[in-house]
Amino acid sequence: MSAEQKLAPFKLNSRESIRGIILVSVFVLGMPLLLQLISGDWRWWQAWVVLALYVSSFAISRIIMARRHPDLLAERARFMAQPGTKSWDKTLVPWIGVLSLVQLVVPALDHRIGWTQAWPAAWQWIGLALLIIGYSISSWAPVVNRFFTGTVRIQQDRGQYVVDTGPYRVVRHPGYAGALLGYLGIPLFLGSSWGLLPAAALIALMTTRTALEDRMLHAELPGYAEYAQRTRFRLLPGIW
Repeated sequence: MSAEQKLAPFKLNSRESIRGIILVSVFVLGMPLLLQLISGDWRWWQAWVVLALYVSSFAISRIIMARRHPDLLAERARFMAQPGTKSWDKTLVPWIGVLSLVQLVVPALDHRIGWTQAWPAAWQWIGLALLIIGYSISSWAPVVNRFFTGTVRIQQDRGQYVVDTGPYRVVRHPGYAGALLGYLGIPLFLGSSWGLLPAAALIALMTTRTALEDRMLHAELPGYAEYAQRTRFRLLPGIW
């Protein structure tokens, strides 16, 4: 039986799946609106750009994913209830979620109160470029990798194998690499010096998660060590 044939059928009739979809939908649609709600500035165009990029990149990737890997949608909907999730990831994921919210709350408060002096426009355009590139890479990764789940585990029940196409030819964890660019792009684009603090914390947590997951994959996923020899870098080409 091939790895493709071993994949679990697409099922979304469990309470865990339905609850997961509702939570993700609220998180994706509601979280970016924190910028407008907290700042009180509904004419803050940068906030609307962040909202549009965030929601559109998520929606496009999930539409494509639903056509190519419908089983992955069910897997991601049950991500907090999957057996075999690493204990360290159960600790990291909630912190990443909380800091993702903080990363929007801080720039919104900064915009409302005026903590940061105006930045040169060039920095904001750099931030926008990082957001677009980062969200594009993060959206591309789950389209290519049908094992791109919300928490870290070896998916023996789904016949997991090494994926080495698309962005995985360049770095071993492109989804995380795209997230790092997005974390840095948000405070730059929104012009918030204070927003760099939660961004730095998120980058540290995601780098730690990358290192732990990479070590796990080396030890537990057949063929990953050989793949790592071909694709040498985890997150940043030429650096790490």
